[in-house]
Amino acid sequence: MPCGKLGMKSSHRKAVFRNMVTSLFKEERIETTAPRAREVKSIADKMITLAKRGDLHARRQVLAYLQEEDVVRKLFDQIAPRYADRQGGYTRVIRKGEYRRGDAAEMVILELV
Repeated sequence: MPCGKLGMKSSHRKAVFRNMVTSLFKEERIETTAPRAREVKSIADKMITLAKRGDLHARRQVLAYLQEEDVVRKLFDQIAPRYADRQGGYTRVIRKGEYRRGDAAEMVILELV
């Protein structure tokens, strides 16, 4: 059975991205491959934009996507106020210049600015 983008079925891909975005907000930086980082970056930026709105509906939308309530609390209480005066571009991708041993995938660091 053929798999779609990033070699995963859509349900698996969605679960992987939910976990990665949750980890990004929890740790504030993660190490991953370049294609995954590009995708996670766009999702994380949307979550921060929702958190900046700060209303109940936005909180519920974020809670529906992220896995852990304490991470949602951190996003709304600590991370979003940091970017109050910023109009986007909340994350940064840094190329490590290394390649994963098994499949030679380019490794990057994705972090909050």
